[in-house]
Amino acid sequence: MIITRSPLRISLGGGGTDLPSYYREYGGGFLVAGAIDKYVYVTVLRPFTEGIFLKYSQLERVDQVSEVKHRIIREALTLMNLKTPQIEITTLADIPSGTGLGSSGSFTTALLKALYAHRRELLLPEDLAKMACHIEIERLGEPIGKQDQYIAAYGGLTCFTFNADDTVTAVPLKIPIEDLFELEDRLLLFFTGYTRNAGELLKDQHVRSKQNDTQMIENLHYVKELGIRSCKALEEGNIFSFGQLMQEHWENKKKRSGGMSNPRIDHLYQVGMNNGAIGGKLVGAGGGGFLMFLADDRSRLRKAMHQEGLEELRFSFDFEGSKVVLN
Repeated sequence: MIITRSPLRISLGGGGTDLPSYYREYGGGFLVAGAIDKYVYVTVLRPFTEGIFLKYSQLERVDQVSEVKHRIIREALTLMNLKTPQIEITTLADIPSGTGLGSSGSFTTALLKALYAHRRELLLPEDLAKMACHIEIERLGEPIGKQDQYIAAYGGLTCFTFNADDTVTAVPLKIPIEDLFELEDRLLLFFTGYTRNAGELLKDQHVRSKQNDTQMIENLHYVKELGIRSCKALEEGNIFSFGQLMQEHWENKKKRSGGMSNPRIDHLYQVGMNNGAIGGKLVGAGGGGFLMFLADDRSRLRKAMHQEGLEELRFSFDFEGSKVVLN
């Protein structure tokens, strides 16, 4: 049996500039992301009988790859070019999908890592991320970016530059260790209770970017600048300045689409800002998932969110990326 895992992630600045519709046309994208110690797990084994056995939110038992209903698994198995399918795949996750933590990219990287380990082949982080992006963006035509696949593959706190020629440059965030610990302590995640399909919001961004929508392009230019400024603040140890940039990022992000927020989320955000938060934003494409705050007063903020009925997701950063945990 092979067991792999890939981390989920939080976006620290620049999210949205990793879509091909932006970075190919406007000189590249830039963002900072952090992998966290919440994971998507994939197990792969060879059963005693021929066929493809899948266990996720549904059960599948088919004879040929073309009959697989799960789109990502089907495309991954197609790339593996199985001659006589005899494989069982099971997936589990610490956090459900639709919560803004990049679960789809984490799943795809964990799946590919497991399939290659099953074949006793090494897959390096860059190649793993490229292959996962190829499946989701090129083969399946999803209107998404590359952030989730790359941070899942690499792990850590990483700065990504998405170049116009489709190459990606990954550089570790050069944050002093004491500031890293402070950042980890002060970042708090609270589940809003809303889940959503990120594809709908990202599709709107993709279409408007392709149409050279001036408002959308200027918004993304500003987001890219905020990503660069966030990187600089973190590397200089200016954690409070980074928190203020989070608020600036959120106010700008809400202008991108009417679906970014709703009255309940706006209320929760204001409660947080009135009770010990320096800044905050929704993690992911928007519309639901987790509110992330940088706290000045953690106890006060936690109490306020608890009174609103929100559950906190406590986390640490992950520095291993996609890995085989049992072989």
